[in-house]
Amino acid sequence: MRMTPQRQLVLDALVELEHATPEQVCQRVRLTTPSVNITTIYRTLELLESLDLVHHTHLGHGAPSYSVHEHKHVHLVCHRCGRVDEVERTVMDEVSGTLRATHGFVLDASHLALSGTCRTCSQETP
Repeated sequence: MRMTPQRQLVLDALVELEHATPEQVCQRVRLTTPSVNITTIYRTLELLESLDLVHHTHLGHGAPSYSVHEHKHVHLVCHRCGRVDEVERTVMDEVSGTLRATHGFVLDASHLALSGTCRTCSQETP
């Protein structure tokens, strides 16, 4: 596979944005190349993921979030303010062990996002 200018633009956008939906990538790419459409972005992200150059995770409802970094962490997504924190996957070790022991299920925490309320929002009065 050759690195086309559009593929490079998508990778550059992901490096700048760190975690981004296809729509956010498209907005960033359009700053320099206004003619790029969302279909091209989706196809490019799919191709780059198949080449193991980008990785996706689901941070909630809607489009996945892509990154050039392998997801070696669990995402904590605040459903009030939208903040996304990252914690080591080891926080899931006990749950993973329980799932394996009781159900024979091997957890892949690389695509995992937990929804809840962040520290700041949980300290605010409702």
